Amino acid sequence: MSIVQSAILNICSNFRLPAEPCVLCGSMSHHGVWCEACDAALPYLAGSHCPVCAKPAPNGEVCGHCLKDPPAFSHTVAVFAYSFPIDRLIQAMKYDEQIFLARMMAKKLAPLPDRSNLPDCLIAMPLHPARLKSRGFNQAQLIAKPLSKSLGIPLLNQACQRLRDTPSQTSLPYDQRGKNMRGAFGCDADFSGKHVALVDDVMTSGASMNALAKAALTKGAARVSAWVIARTT
Repeated sequence: MSIVQSAILNICSNFRLPAEPCVLCGSMSHHGVWCEACDAALPYLAGSHCPVCAKPAPNGEVCGHCLKDPPAFSHTVAVFAYSFPIDRLIQAMKYDEQIFLARMMAKKLAPLPDRSNLPDCLIAMPLHPARLKSRGFNQAQLIAKPLSKSLGIPLLNQACQRLRDTPSQTSLPYDQRGKNMRGAFGCDADFSGKHVALVDDVMTSGASMNALAKAALTKGAARVSAWVIARTT
């Protein structure tokens, strides 16, 4: 190795991204919006879980609920368990307009899907126009956009719509959430034979994802996957 090559390697090895305060602990981070130490402590979805809905399952088999009442989506990819501090970060993104967090969350999700079976397109969970006007942005779309770019998968922003301004799912008991979402979505695109991935921030009961997946299937989708940042456990 020449002296010049050695010098270049030394420069590269010493190069660090500009530091910024970690949103969790406040220390200076070269890792992104949160530091490496906080990243290591985050509640990554660990252990065995159902491949369909990502709920905990002893041996990673399809859970009893999905066997008894299979959802319209066939597979779920989730990064985190919906617990502290990810729950607070997602709430800050949605309700406190901390939208810069969406890109970091997308960065964490991007490596997880099976590269040998990537979907043909991405659909961000739609907001009703009234909710979109009130909030000013769709957090699912903010997550899906960098995913689309990094994975090279088209993001279809106008393919599906929320037809009813339904009450917030978090305000309802689990047994009422499915009913709340019936007929909530419509799709205009032709998904014939395509694998469609639906992107959202959190999956709780899965009722919203299930309703949107059903709408995609009625338009010919061969398979629907669910991609979320966090899953309640």
